[in-house]
Amino acid sequence: MSNNGTDLTIGFISSFAAILLFGSNYVPLKKYNTGDGMFLQWVLCAAIWLVALVANLILRCPKFWPFAMVGGCIWATGNVAVVPIIKTIGLGLGLLIWGSFNALTGWASSRFGWFGMDAEEVAKPLLNYVGAGLSVVSAFIFFFIKSEIPKNTYSVDTTPLMTEHVTDEAQDPCPGYSWVDNLSTAHSRIVGCSLAVISGILYGSTFVPVIYIKDHSKRNDSVYSGASQYDLDYVFAHASGIFLTSTVYFLAYCVTMKNNPKLYPEAVLPGFLSGLLWAIASCCWFIANHSLSAVVSFPIITAGPGFVAAMWGVFMFKEIQGQQNYLLMIFAFCIILTGALCTAFSKV
Repeated sequence: MSNNGTDLTIGFISSFAAILLFGSNYVPLKKYNTGDGMFLQWVLCAAIWLVALVANLILRCPKFWPFAMVGGCIWATGNVAVVPIIKTIGLGLGLLIWGSFNALTGWASSRFGWFGMDAEEVAKPLLNYVGAGLSVVSAFIFFFIKSEIPKNTYSVDTTPLMTEHVTDEAQDPCPGYSWVDNLSTAHSRIVGCSLAVISGILYGSTFVPVIYIKDHSKRNDSVYSGASQYDLDYVFAHASGIFLTSTVYFLAYCVTMKNNPKLYPEAVLPGFLSGLLWAIASCCWFIANHSLSAVVSFPIITAGPGFVAAMWGVFMFKEIQGQQNYLLMIFAFCIILTGALCTAFSKV
């Protein structure tokens, strides 16, 4: 990690901005019906690609490494489940769970050198393991927090832009509903928590291709020899993988729906805004990775958004209620914060 004071300042400011934006980027979507989320995720990913394009132009179009797109493909796959997660267990609890598994996956892959990456050496291994263990403990605590998710309380017109023909309306009397609306409370919780775990693992793997390229750029016999060490140079390739994958998923969805997808016009602008916020947060994360190193920025940035989202869930959307849930949430957050700090300081 750089000892330069300017780098440290930039790194921590970028980390704080990323935490705030990652914890808030899905807030614009809460009051709008997003259906099954397939159209929404495509709009969101289009916004991400546009922000990355602007960043790429500002950086004067650094070399494009196609392998960096794989990280975007992984992220987009995890992102498909976001709408069902929010609908089943809420924004706050969902982000807390996937954030914990995001942190754990990212830590383990870099610490042990999974997927061909160089293993990250730390000055204090015991402190590092304690931090990772606390992240696991906090993840299990989150499963015991109960969320209150109101069904179909949207304040706008929930009629899709494209629906079945009149002759098929009897087969779909509630076109604004998605498959998660038919789940019981118990099943919603199981599905939501399971999807949050899967998404968290995928999110935690999203930087693997970029780190792999950077590690192998130091080897003369590698095809990536001489590749840039500046993380933000890979953001356009990363976002291109996101947009390409989301487009493939959306086209597959259109085929599955027999060329009659459910498109919700009221969700377009909120979805685009959500994508803008996420893309800016992601750029901040790339900057923090460069300024602080991933072993410091990763545990900090993955721990913080869950708290921000939980505050939205408690004070704005009333998803998490009751003294027991409040105490569990505070306890779990204290554990994950302690784990993040242990992981970060193990490098010092």
